[in-house]
Amino acid sequence: MQSSTQQDARHAIGQLFMVGFDALEPNEHIISLIRERRIGGVILFRRNVHTPAQVSRLCQKLQEINAEVSDQPLLIALDQEGGMVMRIEQGVTPIPAAMAFQAAGSVEDCRQVNFINGDEMRQIGINMLLAPVLDVNNNRLNPIIGVRAYGEDADTVVRYGMAALRGQQEAGVIVTAKHFPGHGDTAVDSHYTMALVPHDLARLRAVELVPFRAAIEGGVDVIMTAHVAFPAIEADPSVPATLSKAVLSGLLREEMGYQGAIISDCLEMGAIADGVGVAAGAVATLQAGCDIVLISHREDQQRAALEAVARAVADGTIDGGRIDAALARVRRLKQARAVGDWRARAATPAGLMTAESIALSKKVQKAALLVQGDFRPLDRALPVRLITVEVRSRSEVDEVANGRNNEARSSMLPALRQAGLDVQEYAMSADASDAEVAEAIAFAAGAQQIVVQTYNAMLVEGQRRLLAAMPVDKLWVVAGRLPYDLDLAPLAQGRLAAFGCRPAALEPVVERLVSAA
Repeated sequence: MQSSTQQDARHAIGQLFMVGFDALEPNEHIISLIRERRIGGVILFRRNVHTPAQVSRLCQKLQEINAEVSDQPLLIALDQEGGMVMRIEQGVTPIPAAMAFQAAGSVEDCRQVNFINGDEMRQIGINMLLAPVLDVNNNRLNPIIGVRAYGEDADTVVRYGMAALRGQQEAGVIVTAKHFPGHGDTAVDSHYTMALVPHDLARLRAVELVPFRAAIEGGVDVIMTAHVAFPAIEADPSVPATLSKAVLSGLLREEMGYQGAIISDCLEMGAIADGVGVAAGAVATLQAGCDIVLISHREDQQRAALEAVARAVADGTIDGGRIDAALARVRRLKQARAVGDWRARAATPAGLMTAESIALSKKVQKAALLVQGDFRPLDRALPVRLITVEVRSRSEVDEVANGRNNEARSSMLPALRQAGLDVQEYAMSADASDAEVAEAIAFAAGAQQIVVQTYNAMLVEGQRRLLAAMPVDKLWVVAGRLPYDLDLAPLAQGRLAAFGCRPAALEPVVERLVSAA
């Protein structure tokens, strides 16, 4: 039987964990972790989201369950970056992708839209935004950052990223800068394998670290780690930043002077899970200087990690002072306005999607629309064959394409038909199998007008083959995520990018496709 001291220690360790679960209301998985292990935070995804009212009730129930056993409210976090990464879409103001703001050209609009984002999330019960992204997207082959970054150079990222950070801070939510020390100059996705940034310290200090230095000076609450190796900082190239004491304690804490909380990126991502493993990763990230361990999905992995950390503290592998410091930072985080006022929060959010917020969102998205080269609008009198490339697995929006929730698909079909065009659609996966490419080419054969909406086509050989097979005199290309896709069809009749393919981003695309103005 455990002593009260041992039980208290286990509960303290639980405060350093943020976990996820799969349900629209508290289920046994999350309830037991709150009650038995006193976990300190919960992360929500689309799987937890139906409507703002439902999410508001969910957050309230989670806090009430937690209040039965703890006087420390839960951190409730969400990746609500904007663009493709919006876990809540229905009933809230659409937030453009980060890169759209620099294309639109207004730093003040960026601040205001991000205030709206933070304020709406606070009303719903989300007290911690896992945003903004402060990576510098200086590698066109980056499959995971791309339009999630505010720009392709450090100065642009600082101007727009800090505007976003200030807006979210003004809304009273906890703000998280990610992914330290920088995930922009990578060509692999750390969800599936570990990336490496080979640059020396001088280059890192001049580029990748610049936005994070600005965020520290701006009082950012939390910094999230990157599952990326930096051999210029960490001597062992097999050790990603998330697990590196040289990166988290040496660089971030000692050299850069950061005293706020550090949260790991999810340890179930392949860069950790397929390397040291989730449980060992939890121990290692805390040893390295992390304060909050993020494990987003599986209960068995969450419990194994909790047990591994408890053993490591008991046998001295993790110093008790390291745990005390982490707990102190978590307690300070929980003093944020959005955390402390959970009891007073209105049960039904009343200030969502105001006329002013929708108008500002539309203004930014329209101003961000990129039209490259010569442009000829679609002929309304001629039929259109629409080929929509959509993400059906392993992404921010796969649950939309798979029909798991009620959000609209990433397709221009409804808007084009509403504009009066005769449209047929072929939808294919972003992975673009040989069979799908062949079917799409056959679908387009003989068409008088062909619109292809890509998704990171420059990174996918099948999509590139599809574009190459299209007759350029009948082709319009819409870049559904990376704007660099437009370079693949320089002679198309129209080439447009909106830095995303969710409905709010596609609306000005359709307007332009059917208008000569």
